[in-house]
Amino acid sequence: MSALAKNYNRRKISFKKGKGSFIYANNGKKYLDFVQGIAVNSLGHANAYLIKAVNKQSKKLWHVSNAFIIPEGERLAKRLTQKTFADLVMFQNSGAEATEAAIKVARRYFYSIGQPKKNRILCIKNSFHGRTLATIFASGSKKMTEGFGPKVDGFDHFEFGNHKALKKAITNKTAAIMVEPVLGEGGIKVIPDWCLRELRKICNQKKILLILDEVQCGIGRSGKFFAFEHAKVKPDIVPIAKGIGGGFPIGAVLMTKKAASGMTPGTHGSTFGGNPLAMSVGNAVLDQIFKKGFLKNVQKISKYFHSELKKIQKQYSNIIKEVRGVGLLIGLQLHSDQAKFIQKLMDNKLLTIRAGENVIRILPPLTVKKKEINLAIKIIRKVCKEYKFKV
Repeated sequence: MSALAKNYNRRKISFKKGKGSFIYANNGKKYLDFVQGIAVNSLGHANAYLIKAVNKQSKKLWHVSNAFIIPEGERLAKRLTQKTFADLVMFQNSGAEATEAAIKVARRYFYSIGQPKKNRILCIKNSFHGRTLATIFASGSKKMTEGFGPKVDGFDHFEFGNHKALKKAITNKTAAIMVEPVLGEGGIKVIPDWCLRELRKICNQKKILLILDEVQCGIGRSGKFFAFEHAKVKPDIVPIAKGIGGGFPIGAVLMTKKAASGMTPGTHGSTFGGNPLAMSVGNAVLDQIFKKGFLKNVQKISKYFHSELKKIQKQYSNIIKEVRGVGLLIGLQLHSDQAKFIQKLMDNKLLTIRAGENVIRILPPLTVKKKEINLAIKIIRKVCKEYKFKV
């Protein structure tokens, strides 16, 4: 009997090794892994360049306190600011920590300019911003908050796509609007470019901050380094994690100088955040993602994948309701039977994972090859065909 707590409903399978887009189970079977740790292994399993970076740094220095300068972190922060909107970076260990820190940054900014009552964050109902007490209440999902009272106050909500409700929900106590440019857990729902631009305008008009949560959709997954770049907007605060570590735990908050102005010494800290080992891996991930043509290839290959999936959706519209997403953050919304369909894909050696609204999430590594996409298409088509005969 497992000594692990029962907070995960784990599939009855374990793995011994992985390589690129594939993962090998202890039962000897080889699977096409289009979960990749839930959009974490941006460069696939056992990436040789990342292994080299970990090995090299592990022989030098693993951990040192943030009471001292950490050159590897200085370098990673500099590179992130040079390539993005941000002026400053604050390193964490995970996405939840990064979004939690983003909330603190927004509140502290208004406190620092003499407006302490401006401390509420406006979010999309049933979004996902992490599993800490603050972030589950930011997400506004009953399923996530049930049993974890008392309520962590300071969050207001509006329904996805309801602009009237959004504008109405902004009060003189609102400090920021926080949204995912692509709702991941919520069902791979893409916020349209025009809508992100409108959010920026609203924040400017109301003199509040715009937080864009790129934990799942960032670091090249959309075909741009950040998903919001498609809309050509400039946020104030962006939490990141997942893909920046390529499988190694790293989180960060990217901020404008203005937004970060309240974060003075002692206002926030992290024992492990920004450690030399993690920072070396983050730099190695950027080496690959910033290579000439890398993101263009993600755009090209994802366009092909989307078009092939749409052909299947058209053919089997009684099974697949909609193909959602952007880049290699893809969702297949089914009419019904999501869990069973995921199991059938797994039976055919393709690993996927669920999301809200009866959506199957498909998250290949950014290094996925066309022949691997073709294999996935073949498996999805086969499962649809088998389903069709049963309908």
